[in-house]
Amino acid sequence: MYNYLEFEKPVADLEGQILELKKLSESGESVNVADEIARLEKRSSDALRDIYKALQPWQKAQVARHPDRPHCLDYVGSLFTDFTPLAGDRLYGDDEAIIGGFARFRGEPVAILGQEKGADTKSRLRHNFGMARPEGYRKAVRIMELADRFKVRLVTLVDTAGAYPGIGAEERGQAEAIARSTSASLGLKVPVVSVVIGEGGSGGAIAIATANKVYMLEHSIYSVISPEGAASILWHDSTRARDAATSMKITAKDLLDMKVIDGIVAEPLGGAHRGPEAAIRSVGEQIDKAFVELAGSNMDYREHRRDKFLAIGRNI
Repeated sequence: MYNYLEFEKPVADLEGQILELKKLSESGESVNVADEIARLEKRSSDALRDIYKALQPWQKAQVARHPDRPHCLDYVGSLFTDFTPLAGDRLYGDDEAIIGGFARFRGEPVAILGQEKGADTKSRLRHNFGMARPEGYRKAVRIMELADRFKVRLVTLVDTAGAYPGIGAEERGQAEAIARSTSASLGLKVPVVSVVIGEGGSGGAIAIATANKVYMLEHSIYSVISPEGAASILWHDSTRARDAATSMKITAKDLLDMKVIDGIVAEPLGGAHRGPEAAIRSVGEQIDKAFVELAGSNMDYREHRRDKFLAIGRNI
C-alpha cells in the first residue's frame, strides 16, 4: 500500500477495495472476483489520471515531498557505476546532507553532487532531512574544483527544503558557504547538468544548481522560499501555504514558461513514488541527452552559464 496524500482519497478507497478482493480470492473462496478487480483497477487508474492531470501548486508541493519519492542515493545507485564518495570539507567536518563523489555514467567519468533526505527516521536524521550545513557546501566546492581540475563533467541532483538554518550553521558561515558554492559552479570550465528531483529550496538548492542545463521532474517544485515560509511572511499565517504556493509559481510548468529551467522530465502516473524505476530511468535519459547537446555545441561553459542566469527574468 502507498502512503496516500489527502487529495488521493478517492484512489485510496478504490485500491483498498481491490486489496480486500485480492485477499478474498487468495483465501480460497469460491467467489470469482477477477472481473470486479479488473473493473476497480480501471476506475482507480482513471481516477488517478484525472487527479494528477489537474494538480494545483500546493498539491504538487505535497507530491514533491512524498516520503516514498526516490531520493539522491536511489538515483546514484541506479544510474551510476563505480561510485566513490568523498567526505569532508577539509576545514571542519563532513555533512551527510550532501552526497558527493566520482563515478561513471554510461561508461564515462562524472562528478556527482546531490542532496539526500533519507528514507526512514534513522537515515533522515543522519542526512538532516537534506538540509546542508556550511561544511556540506564547502565539500561541494571541493568536488567541483576536483571535477574542473580533471576535466570531468558534473551532475547535480537537487532535493532540499533549504540550507539548514541552525545557530551553529550560521556561526560557521552558512551564507558565505552557499555563495562560494554558487560562485564555484558558475566558474567551472566543464559542463554541468542539474535535475530538481523533489524540492529545490532557496539558496540551499541554487548552490549546486547553477548549471548549464537545469531540469525538473514533472511534480517537483523550485522556489526562493517554502510556501509555508512565504505565507508566514506575507500573511503571518503559515496555514495559507496553499495560497502562497499558487502565487509563487513554483511548479515545473511555471518555471519552464518563465525560462528559469530548460525542460521537464515526465513522471509515471501518480508521481515518481509510484514508479521509481521509471522516474529514475527518465532522469538518466535526460542527463545523457543534455550532455550530448552540450558536447556538440562547442561552447564556453562558463560564458553559457553566465548568459543563461543573467537572462532570467529579462525575456519573459
